[in-house]
Amino acid sequence: MRKAMLALAVVGLLTTGSMTACTDDKGDSGTSSSNNTGGGAKGGPGKIGVILPDVSTSQRWKTDDPKYLKQAFAAAGIPVDLQNANGDKARFVAIADQMINSGAKVLMIVNLDSTTGKAVLDKARAAKIKTIDYDRLTLNGGADYYVSFDNVEVGRQQGRALVNCLGGVKTPIVAEVNGSPTDNNATLFKEGYDQILQPLYDNADYIKGPDQSVDDWDNKVGGKIFEQMWQQQPGITGVLAANDGLAGAVIDVLREAKMNGKIPVTGQDATVEGLQNLLLGDQCMTVYKAIQPEAQAAAALAIELYKGQTPGPTVGSQRIDRIKDPESGAYLPFVSLKPISITKQNIQTVVDDNFVSVKDLCAGKFAQLCEENKIK
Repeated sequence: MRKAMLALAVVGLLTTGSMTACTDDKGDSGTSSSNNTGGGAKGGPGKIGVILPDVSTSQRWKTDDPKYLKQAFAAAGIPVDLQNANGDKARFVAIADQMINSGAKVLMIVNLDSTTGKAVLDKARAAKIKTIDYDRLTLNGGADYYVSFDNVEVGRQQGRALVNCLGGVKTPIVAEVNGSPTDNNATLFKEGYDQILQPLYDNADYIKGPDQSVDDWDNKVGGKIFEQMWQQQPGITGVLAANDGLAGAVIDVLREAKMNGKIPVTGQDATVEGLQNLLLGDQCMTVYKAIQPEAQAAAALAIELYKGQTPGPTVGSQRIDRIKDPESGAYLPFVSLKPISITKQNIQTVVDDNFVSVKDLCAGKFAQLCEENKIK
């Protein structure tokens, strides 16, 4: 029944998508960009199409990935059409329809969920367009390639760091605020941190507290979920929050209760807000996924496919391995990058990579904290 309902929903989205014009928004809510000119079905060389998911769940989709991808394609002189779906599945499909119908040669997507992602990949395949899953695997999608981080290791790093941050707390109660249930990455993160935490629960060293996913990685919803957790079990002593946005929402609730800094909270993405929460002592860690090499690897792969080349055992400086789609059972080529655990002690790593600027990180009240932590 659930699959039938999903199928009907996809049909509705595809119908809406084919009837919806895609606007070329260039403000904060979405991006559309073409390097060089033309492409398309009428005589042009075609473009590389890139669809990013939203601008609200993480700063990376709004600023970082577009910047690095555009730089890589511009350096190679390859035309690109980069757009953001703004968290709207119908818009996601409409953008894909536009790109496919205008003769894109390669389509790179960060899906909003696997159902609509698969529908788009199926249409691209039917049009003989090469496809790349970027950062998120589309379950049963059959993309030609997948570029991401070792997402189980991301979760392991979160779990290890939380254990370290809890230190000598006796029999801590841990709440888990997970990412979106429709994002396979969130599933992999949870697999990773549960590898660390579950044995502690089983041995009664830790107490498993509330454990809930947050639809669409919505930070406001995540805050409300944690507020309910906190009301139901005010003895929570640690929070495994799946990314910095959710961590920030959790910390806001703890601030209201004047418990911020007393209860360790994990994160991910090394956002400015997340790093500032580390400086404040309100967040115990984040995970830095170096987006520039991820974007460069994906762009290099897309460029080879655009040129009609068959990628070899490496792309750029990254090796191409294989990964199994847990739903279809099929293996697909996978470019896997390594994440880095970040605490207050190694924030400078993120600054040195120019992922965040000292100006943004150390603005206002954070200037003194940056000086104390020798961040420059």
